[in-house]
Amino acid sequence: MNIEIISQPSEQQLAELGVLDWPIWEKEASSFPWTYDMKEVCYILQGLVTVTPEQGDAVTIKAGDLVTFPRGMVCHWDIAEDIRKHYQFM
Repeated sequence: MNIEIISQPSEQQLAELGVLDWPIWEKEASSFPWTYDMKEVCYILQGLVTVTPEQGDAVTIKAGDLVTFPRGMVCHWDIAEDIRKHYQFM
């Protein structure tokens, strides 16, 4: 299970996905475990976070990244800078 990151996706890519119509989630700097019971695609508007999967390598995600988290992934979030993102569960 890998986290997929597209850095600085084009406006066209974002429009095709309808990202700007997705809900927004915000969270202050913090650390917590998380399990994805559905696939999530999100677009980071601001912030900095390191996500460490139970199996696999840690990734650092920042503003401007389009990220896909696979269904079933168990991980730990370490938010270094308050995060704000559009998100969609699929």
